[in-house]
Amino acid sequence: MKYSRESMVKRVRRKEMENWKRALIAGSTGLSVMCFLKRRRAGGFIFGGVALAALASEYPEEFKEIRANLPQYLERGATLLTVASRIGERLAAVAEPRNRSSVWDKEELPY
Repeated sequence: MKYSRESMVKRVRRKEMENWKRALIAGSTGLSVMCFLKRRRAGGFIFGGVALAALASEYPEEFKEIRANLPQYLERGATLLTVASRIGERLAAVAEPRNRSSVWDKEELPY
């Protein structure tokens, strides 16, 4: 099977990312996480955007595919949140009668 020079160059390029890009992605991702942990949302979004932009410049085909499938991902996420909220409501409904007839009510305490 013969490969063209262009396809081989793409294969080699995809195997190794330049060191400065690795450092940029790792650093901006770490800074983004730290900003979110310190409740500085604006900085977290900015550094997260820098990391995503660097990744998108390195892997444009994969990001095109992700962008094309984004509505499906959002629909799945919404479904997951709906199911989680229903489970939470049911757990709250089950826990409510138990709280009313708790052993630890003030009238029933031995002291």
